[in-house]
Amino acid sequence: MTLRIAVLGRGAWGRTLIGLWQAQGHSLISWSRSEGPLPVDQLLNSDLVVSAVAMAGVATLAAELAPQWRAELPLLSCSKGIDPGSLATASQLWRQGLGPQSRLAVLSGPNLATELQQGLPAASTLASTDQELCQWLQHHLSGDTLRFYRHDDPWGCEAAGALKNVIAIAAGVCDGLELGANAKASLLCRGLAEMAQVIEGLGGQSSTLYGLAGVGDLLATANSRLSRNYRFGLLLATGLSASEAQHSIAATVEGEATARAALQLAQRHGWHLPICEQVDALIQGTIKPSQAVKALMGRELKAELAA
Repeated sequence: MTLRIAVLGRGAWGRTLIGLWQAQGHSLISWSRSEGPLPVDQLLNSDLVVSAVAMAGVATLAAELAPQWRAELPLLSCSKGIDPGSLATASQLWRQGLGPQSRLAVLSGPNLATELQQGLPAASTLASTDQELCQWLQHHLSGDTLRFYRHDDPWGCEAAGALKNVIAIAAGVCDGLELGANAKASLLCRGLAEMAQVIEGLGGQSSTLYGLAGVGDLLATANSRLSRNYRFGLLLATGLSASEAQHSIAATVEGEATARAALQLAQRHGWHLPICEQVDALIQGTIKPSQAVKALMGRELKAELAA
């Protein structure tokens, strides 16, 4: 069955999805904010709407589309992050805008756009509390190079996808300072502990951490120069400011805003997120990379499973 798919956002990820699904024979239309007003009637006359915009644009789009949204029209959210204002994930923002009965799913996992554009294979997660929708999306959207698995924990998948960007920035700093394999492995393991706190704290399942949206996405994002967040960390390690690093990358670095949002959540719920704290301090320019390392190594000694 050929689907009529409307993609919101034509950044690297949006363009990649458009190319993959066009190759499968689906009919694609797309929109970018640079084009001006939303062609609402055209977008909503589709079988599926896919949101691949940056987190900063989600709430506005949801408000614009809500008045004419059809309850039966499914939306697939591909945005990763936590909104610093509302402290909500992308699907939560969509649900707030479109209503509690809207049919929503989340796409998350290791999906470096450049590799998929090159035809290299990957697997990702489709997560929703509506498993009928997940099965429908899985059947129609899986292809020769991108295989989808179903999951029933959209909030956990989103939390993992958001926090791994912060840990990837820290991984870039670690590699940029040439701290070695021991330090990198230790950092990623402790990063997983912080991701687990946020996943469970936001109502997700702890087991989600060990799937494609958790460990899988972290391994790809924290080890590849194709990752904007990892490159951002590498640049911070050279002594560049956050604004200078952002200018060099010239694309959205979602981990920057997510670090601030995670710390706001941590303050509200009493979580301990030391890696997020140091990443945010680096971004704010209040410490240097070497000082961040010293702060992490000088923390109070405790059991491994403690936060």
